[in-house]
Amino acid sequence: MTDAAPSPAAPSWSIDPADVARFSAIAAEWWDPKGKFAPLHVFNPCRLTFIREQALERFDRDGSANAPFEGLSLLDIGCGGGLLSEPMARLGFSVTAIDASEKNIKTAATHASEQGLEIAYRPATAEQLLAEGAGPFDVVLTMEVIEHVADPGEFLRTCARLLKPGGLMIVATLNRTLKALALAKIGAEYVLRWVPPGTHDWKQFLKPEELRAFLAGEPVETHGPFGVTYNPLTGRWGRSTDVDINYMMTVTKG
Repeated sequence: MTDAAPSPAAPSWSIDPADVARFSAIAAEWWDPKGKFAPLHVFNPCRLTFIREQALERFDRDGSANAPFEGLSLLDIGCGGGLLSEPMARLGFSVTAIDASEKNIKTAATHASEQGLEIAYRPATAEQLLAEGAGPFDVVLTMEVIEHVADPGEFLRTCARLLKPGGLMIVATLNRTLKALALAKIGAEYVLRWVPPGTHDWKQFLKPEELRAFLAGEPVETHGPFGVTYNPLTGRWGRSTDVDINYMMTVTKG
């Protein structure tokens, strides 16, 4: 998400400027596990496990290897401060990570450099990459991003077009249900204060059938949804059959 206007020559219609500004304003806090992005730090192990499991199965890789995905390319769309990009690089992926916020990219690139990781960070949109002929990529991640864009259908189709034949895309988002309104919006933002008020717009949450419909004309197959829930007793996130709030879907091409 960006506070710097995209090039007029580059398609960028999925961007929501208000969300770009909101995330840019707190970009420096991405790597503070007790800061404004603390919920993502808690959520990250669950996301990473799911991505790893799905990629191991899709590409028939050896999970006991130190870098099981060596030789595969990965695009992290809406990468923020790099909370997913860095673990993916450690798993062996050649990582390209984009975000429309230049402040987020600067934070992510600085942190990766401090860790000795080579990640191709750049401030850009998915539409810009597609227009430039970038990729395609073996894996495309769009995690907790689609509910923040202005045109989710066009955004998701663009992401799918950046995927190689045989590739895997993983989408994570929030379901537009009354339960999600009560817990993920009102509860998380105004009661528990997990995220700053105004972070989410419940009307932008998406139902799984809507994601499938967005991709109906593309040469891909969608799988899921796979539910994700928070256990307040353990303080951890885990896989669940409950898709009423958080869920993930996988998309495969060819």
